Amino acid sequence: MTDNDKNKSLVIKEDYATQLQSFESGFLSVVESYGLPSKNIFVGVPERATVFKNVDGVLSNLAEEQKGSSVYLSKFLAATASGLFDAALNYLWDETIQEIRKRVIQYDVGYFFDNATHEEKRKRLHGPEDIVKLDDSELIQGARNIGLISELGFKHLDYIRYMRNWASAAHPNQNQLTGLQLISWLETCIKEVISLPLSNIVIEIRQLLGNIKENQLSENDAKQIAPFFINLTQQQTSNLASGFSGIYTDPNTTPQTRQNIHYLLPYLWERVDETTRQGFGVKYGKYVANNDREKASLARQFLEIVDGVAYIPDDLKAAEIESAIQNLLSAHRNFSNFYSEPAFARQLSSLIDHAGNLPVQVRNSYVIGLVEVFLTNGNGVAWNAEPYYIELINKFSQEEAIISLLSFNVERIASRLQFPLCQEKYRQLITLIKGKISSPAALEVLEAIEGFGGPFDKMRNDSRMKQKIRSMRAIIG
Repeated sequence: MTDNDKNKSLVIKEDYATQLQSFESGFLSVVESYGLPSKNIFVGVPERATVFKNVDGVLSNLAEEQKGSSVYLSKFLAATASGLFDAALNYLWDETIQEIRKRVIQYDVGYFFDNATHEEKRKRLHGPEDIVKLDDSELIQGARNIGLISELGFKHLDYIRYMRNWASAAHPNQNQLTGLQLISWLETCIKEVISLPLSNIVIEIRQLLGNIKENQLSENDAKQIAPFFINLTQQQTSNLASGFSGIYTDPNTTPQTRQNIHYLLPYLWERVDETTRQGFGVKYGKYVANNDREKASLARQFLEIVDGVAYIPDDLKAAEIESAIQNLLSAHRNFSNFYSEPAFARQLSSLIDHAGNLPVQVRNSYVIGLVEVFLTNGNGVAWNAEPYYIELINKFSQEEAIISLLSFNVERIASRLQFPLCQEKYRQLITLIKGKISSPAALEVLEAIEGFGGPFDKMRNDSRMKQKIRSMRAIIG
């Protein structure tokens, strides 16, 4: 038996538990001598043993070269052995975030930034060194958007991020974590991030982006590439279009690369959804509002390639509202959202008139953004901001009420609905919008939601609910 095998066997031996208990007693005596609290410092030894009895199988999913560089996993095990589960969760999250950052750098940083954050923040992000400027929620959402993590992986990571924020050593709390929770989260982070191979589609998108930037394509090349777009999901199509837009409007992009996009964009545009197309028009409006003439000119050229000038808003109000939404969401997703959120909620409210009229270009992003902040972060309500949210929801038209009703289909909203407080707020949302919906088909969906017996975060995958939504859309468009 090697020294490593001997050390691992010590973890689950009864005398190890005895020695650890002895260490605790001595250590806590020292703590008490300083007049400091000595109760509820360590998680019990049986809970720690639960982790170590299962850790071999979980770590076997890691390649040897990955194990050799996983410093935070060593700290995770050290904190677990010490009974400091809150610190262990923090180290596990650090390892996961570090791995996502590595994957982004190895993929395409610019493409990632284009799909991870809003325009104002995007202007301050350039190279790999700027990844640390993104908060954790932006990082995992961006990784999901470009396919570095799966839908299920995103949902699990969003939950672990929540627990890391409110039940780990990252924040004062009185939550008790169990050994089963900890080993389950370790397995999730390893399987869904640290050891997860890239899908073939994600690899092909990376190769396409490199090809666009490095080589000269002809019209015939573009025709040969075009069938690849058929294999993309709606989300992948929208994200790739956003990536094309980000590359095209970058002043540092070469004319050759822009010409390549000129050839490819018409083939991709056929599959881009209306919400994304409208977003490109709003993007142009933001550049105009900020007097960024060079980017505004390039954004207009981008739309002209596909005869998309009609997506440009008639006035600058759409750009103002979109900026206000993104600022509010950034504040909401931040760790200190309870303090920063109200000011941005007030700013958004000031842009919406008494009748609640909205430019069509921002209707979807406005409603989904408002639903997200109304649902809360799962831990508590931003009380000084919520009155603004209720006021704005009360101004919804029937079309906007239906968008909010169906928001559970949006991935980031579905993920939020795994938390009890968010489920409670979604029920409140249904109550607020119920009187605004008169369409019988939409009311049937609303009643199905009210009567849904399963978890709300799984509602988007329910076959009966999908059929009702399809029927509703066929009737009311």
